[in-house]
Amino acid sequence: MQQEPPTIPGPLARLGALAVRRSRAVLLTALLLFLGLGAYGAGAQADLDLARWDAPGTESVEAARMLREDFGTGNPNLALLVTARRGDVDAPAADRAARALVAEVAALPHVTDTHAYWDDRSPALRSEDGRRGLILARLEGTATATRAQLAALSPLLTRTTPELTVRVGGQEEISRQVGEQARTDFLTAEALVLPAVVLLLILVYRRTAAALITVGTGLLAVVGTLAGLRLLAQFTQVSTFAANIALVLGIGLGIDYSLFVITRYREERIAGHAQPEAVVRATAAAGRTVIFSGVTVAVSLSALLVFPFFFLSSFAYAGILVVLTAVGGAVLVLPAALARWGHRMERATPPAASGLWHRIVLRALRRPALSGAAVLGVLLLAASPVLGLRFGLPDERTLPDGASSRTVSETVHREFAAEPTDTVQVVVPAPVDRRAVAAYAAELARVPGVFRVEPPEYGKSGAALLAVVPTQEAMYGDVPAFVERIRTTDGPPGSPDVLVGGYPAETTDFRTTLLDRLPLVVILILASTFVILFLLTGSVLLPAKATVLNLLSLSVMFGCLVYVFQDGHFATVLGFTPTGSIEPSIPVLMFCVVYGLSMDYEVFLLARIKEEYERTGDTERAVVTGIRRSAPLITAAAGILALSFAAYATGGVVFLKELGVGTALAVLVDATLIRVVLLPVTMRLAGRANWWAPGPLRRAHRRFGLSETPRGAPA
Repeated sequence: MQQEPPTIPGPLARLGALAVRRSRAVLLTALLLFLGLGAYGAGAQADLDLARWDAPGTESVEAARMLREDFGTGNPNLALLVTARRGDVDAPAADRAARALVAEVAALPHVTDTHAYWDDRSPALRSEDGRRGLILARLEGTATATRAQLAALSPLLTRTTPELTVRVGGQEEISRQVGEQARTDFLTAEALVLPAVVLLLILVYRRTAAALITVGTGLLAVVGTLAGLRLLAQFTQVSTFAANIALVLGIGLGIDYSLFVITRYREERIAGHAQPEAVVRATAAAGRTVIFSGVTVAVSLSALLVFPFFFLSSFAYAGILVVLTAVGGAVLVLPAALARWGHRMERATPPAASGLWHRIVLRALRRPALSGAAVLGVLLLAASPVLGLRFGLPDERTLPDGASSRTVSETVHREFAAEPTDTVQVVVPAPVDRRAVAAYAAELARVPGVFRVEPPEYGKSGAALLAVVPTQEAMYGDVPAFVERIRTTDGPPGSPDVLVGGYPAETTDFRTTLLDRLPLVVILILASTFVILFLLTGSVLLPAKATVLNLLSLSVMFGCLVYVFQDGHFATVLGFTPTGSIEPSIPVLMFCVVYGLSMDYEVFLLARIKEEYERTGDTERAVVTGIRRSAPLITAAAGILALSFAAYATGGVVFLKELGVGTALAVLVDATLIRVVLLPVTMRLAGRANWWAPGPLRRAHRRFGLSETPRGAPA
């Protein structure tokens, strides 16, 4: 007969007691939820959307609206690379076959307009050797709908006839293949991560039951997040890439929190408490740390909502859902499992009083200044490449070498003088003077990087459209500078509201909006996590030091991005093509993810140190004891989380490789060199000042702060 749990004050203790008393009902409910959410979440990918590089409210978006409403056109998002099999594209047989293909494309559903070399013999659409020509078309619809159409059209239009070879490319086809590759990478990561994680957990726990229950908690977080994302997708746009972050964060945080609760349960059992009481005590003590940790991760990722792009907002949704499900699993479902099967998760012998991390900390604390300076020097050296960081715009090299759309783009880049798929669309609103428009077109043609300006078209309102075709050098150089040169060219007299759009302008506006809002995001994250750590510790110095240390680990991560992905070191090993720059949205995402995870480990460690300090009043002893108890757990959790992220290094999309490699490195550096060396030596040097706060803040902490040990709990 199961013992009645003890009465310990505090809401988390009461929750733990409920889990003990109703363990069967809690576990059955969790199983039904897992099955139901898993079934619903399995279809999430079909409801998630693919994003375009546009920024709401910008000039390029307004230009796109006018193109659609006034001219019935927009960016050409389908490109067919046509190669003559005999002679050149002007040979009679090739010409007839190409014209028939143009008519076929124009008749396709959702195609609003076409422009081909065979229409007007534009030199921008013909390769320099004459063997290849381009057909550009516009598929109308959302990014998701257009890419679904392309999934059917691409195999249909890819063909080889006696006269021609036809291959499909263009920006939408590249984006479609990136999305497909991301889905493949998701499945590959699942297949790699789960068996490896189970094995690592068995090695950490030395108990199979504990490993399986921990993985189950992580999987509950994953399926709950996927189901939540699918539900959100019924009301707002959610990016398909959010599923990738749901996998790694769901498994990672679910396992982190389970490790912490189970380790605390084992400590309570070793201290002599009966199983039900050990469950309640573990839930009451570790549950507070888990909640604090979850809040820090959720706050960091919530900052992405500041950006007006659903691509980044989707990661905020995923982060919040992961935290809710992972914390819920750790403080309710896991205690119920411990109440029923905790005896199968206990160690046969207590852990050694002195382990590897304990010895490292003691050695570092003997010479804190020297140890800290040595580690700081290593980290600053690793971070130094960040000084050469260059932000750029994405192109076909996001895909692995050999992808069909990438091959088409590379052929155009190599063999064509112009880049017509990246035409800049300049709209001159009505009323217009046609002679002034012609003079303006001549001025644009003289802008460096312009190959030619197509003859003007006039819309229903009388507005003029000038298609500015860039050179290859302009599109593989400084694209924002090229767009700025066009925007600063004086428009026709009396038409000050000239709008510059097209894909180059859209990506430029996206980057500008992103970087403009980045300082606000950083300030929000730093300020909110500072407050959270203050509520945990009651100290002003400890949150400040945590902020500095977190920024140090982030600098190492960005140094890795520059050294590896921008400059191309290890490109052959990792299987990607360096571009000489970094697309900015991924580092912003990584900043939010890694900052939250770094604070995750900071909370784990400081909570135990503070508990020991409150018990003994000795800072150095509290640091040594807290790290001895927490460091093995933190490094194990960090290793598993790093493995989850690193699985994406095996994928084909460069964005996901960056996310996987950079985040894995940052997590490992943070959990070892920073948390186990720099944190203790800085606390040793600060002494009692670690716990200082001004009088008003001390009173605020006494009223609002939370501690690891519940007030009034029996010792």
